[in-house]
Amino acid sequence: MTSSSEVYGKNVSNSLKESDDRILGSPTTLRWSYSEAKAIDESIAYAYYVEKQLETRIVRFFNTVGPRQLGAYGMVVPRFVKSALTDSPITIYGDGNQTRCFAHVYDVIDAMVSIAFAENTIGKVVNIGNNFEISINRLAQKIIDDTQSRSKIVYVSYQEAYGDGFEDMERRVPNIDLIQHLVGWKPQRDLSEIISDISAEIKESLERSDPA
Repeated sequence: MTSSSEVYGKNVSNSLKESDDRILGSPTTLRWSYSEAKAIDESIAYAYYVEKQLETRIVRFFNTVGPRQLGAYGMVVPRFVKSALTDSPITIYGDGNQTRCFAHVYDVIDAMVSIAFAENTIGKVVNIGNNFEISINRLAQKIIDDTQSRSKIVYVSYQEAYGDGFEDMERRVPNIDLIQHLVGWKPQRDLSEIISDISAEIKESLERSDPA
């Protein structure tokens, strides 16, 4: 079952372990409905494992990124890369000091296959992610540098972007000790390779849409 780091909510631990507590905002803040839905999914799957001995495995993704990912749904890396490649302004929501960790989709696929076919992962909840942490400000500047872009960074408040009551997470860093222990997995591709692969795919897409 594919779950999400969103289940941790506002827990800003240095290294989020699978057993860590969930910290959520008010039910009237609608963004937490996704976290709640994933948590219920996990509980149901785990209950079937405990009560019916169903072989279940639960994985929590932390910001999987890579080629062919769309920036239209708030995915920050492809959105920044496309802006950089077209020398358009790179828009950061909030002050940019919030931090995230990004895992290459190819690494995540390797992790999924390893977990799916291992006996010792049955009945487990397992984080999948890269524990290299970077601020959104530094991410934007790195993308500008790596793509040799002339883009400028602009800031938009959360209220302007999302309306009243929006809550963001200050940080979200996965602890990946369990997956390393269970199947020996750890990420092989760094942020530079992620940016390079996304850039190559977006360049091809831009050339196809404008052959001239």
